Amino acid sequence: MSLGAYPLLFLTGLVAGLVDAIAGGGGIISLPVLLNLGLSPTLALGTNKLQASFGVVSATRHYANSGLIDWRACRFGIVTTLLGALGGAWAVQRLDAQVLGKIIPWLLAGIVVYSIVRPQVGGQDRPPRLGAGVFFTGFGLVLGFYDGFFGPGVGSFWIIALVLLLGCNFLKATAHAKVMNAASNLASLALFALGGEVDYAAGLVMGAGQIVGGRLGAGLAVQRGARFVRPLFLAMVVAAMARLIWLNWHR
Repeated sequence: MSLGAYPLLFLTGLVAGLVDAIAGGGGIISLPVLLNLGLSPTLALGTNKLQASFGVVSATRHYANSGLIDWRACRFGIVTTLLGALGGAWAVQRLDAQVLGKIIPWLLAGIVVYSIVRPQVGGQDRPPRLGAGVFFTGFGLVLGFYDGFFGPGVGSFWIIALVLLLGCNFLKATAHAKVMNAASNLASLALFALGGEVDYAAGLVMGAGQIVGGRLGAGLAVQRGARFVRPLFLAMVVAAMARLIWLNWHR
């Protein structure tokens, strides 16, 4: 990779980190850049996990310092998400992810439709429909595996699940989604690294941008609240859906 690509990588990491910290979906920005710079799909995925880890950890730290994360409630989710992501990262290096690529856009479309039909959802905290232990254990395994195996839209799935089943507002849901994203990113990164599927120079440069962007994005979300997060969340869900439809159905 030429030296001229590194300023672009830093800027990409910054923008992706900022967007991801507020509403998820930073991979929609970062992964295409890595692919367009000539990295193979698996190398791009591994490098993307490296750079994204810096952003989610930075955002998680800010959300935690703002008192938005209940660590006791989500501790089981951290463990099960780690385990699920390890399984997913192992599987993606051996199986074809195209089937998921064709199914996921329609699940994302369901999130958009539901959020439009029920605009009050996520505006404020509501009574939970599931216990935190059951919720984080089950969704940790499923969404952790999905993030390690495929990944696009996983933040959106975490956020809408937290809103609907744990009664979180969008801001609190985003904060807890960052914790789970950090766990699955770090776990799957370990397996990509063991498989030699990480470009460390590109990933670290983007990671520096991610630290800045993650901190800025989380700060904006905390200052402006759930009403600010909700429209950006919907925009990123639509963007993820459109990109996946284009990649998997446009031949």
